[in-house]
Amino acid sequence: MYVDTHTHIYLKDFDDDRKQIINECKKLGVTKLLLPNIDSNSMEDVIKISNEFKGMCFPMVGLHPCSVKQNYNEELSFIKPYIKSCNPIAIGEIGIDLYWDKSTLDIQKKAFIKQVNWALEFELPIVIHARESYNEIFEILDFLNTSKLKGVFHCFSSTIEDANRILKYGGFKLGIGGVVTFKNSGIDKVVEQIEIENIILETDAPYLSPAPFRGKRNKSSYIPLIANKLSDIYKVSPEEIGKITSKNATEIFNI
Repeated sequence: MYVDTHTHIYLKDFDDDRKQIINECKKLGVTKLLLPNIDSNSMEDVIKISNEFKGMCFPMVGLHPCSVKQNYNEELSFIKPYIKSCNPIAIGEIGIDLYWDKSTLDIQKKAFIKQVNWALEFELPIVIHARESYNEIFEILDFLNTSKLKGVFHCFSSTIEDANRILKYGGFKLGIGGVVTFKNSGIDKVVEQIEIENIILETDAPYLSPAPFRGKRNKSSYIPLIANKLSDIYKVSPEEIGKITSKNATEIFNI
């Protein structure tokens, strides 16, 4: 059985065939889908889909770094009450993204710090979006990390040195998705140096489809394709990949 620890299946991209994809997941053994929020506009959709597919879809609460604008405090004030009202499994998707807009770094840091503190306050894991921002995120975690803080670096795509630094925090896993199947991504060479006990599976659907569907809409039923690639890397069966990564996901998200 598999867990997709990061899917945006609540987006309009899936309005026409969401139930069909859920059924595909069930047939392929993808038994749990974890839904990271984006901003105030998506929060109700996350909850709606989590309730509609209760026991399979699980909500998270957070403000995506690409949605951090000058009104970020208003966004955070809107989102925070959902931590108590919808019983989320994590604070996410949060972090820092310097690929699209470096000018918002200061407010991205402030929003990230606030949300990490939410996680500590409510004893929830965090789902970190790190794009061209590992050093900036490390700087914050070096200051805020405690034995209570845990979570995942979503869509991990950096070096073995960064992977080791993340794992030294003690409570974090690395989210591995479709990029590991890309021919020249190089992530497979990093992953093979990491113990599988530190890995969880994700799609980031509808983005970052694995080969052979790269460039097309991603979906949670593609999780077995990622597991097959990890099976090649670790020289164990896809079933064993599913078993271990699902256990890892349960440890982080308490599902």
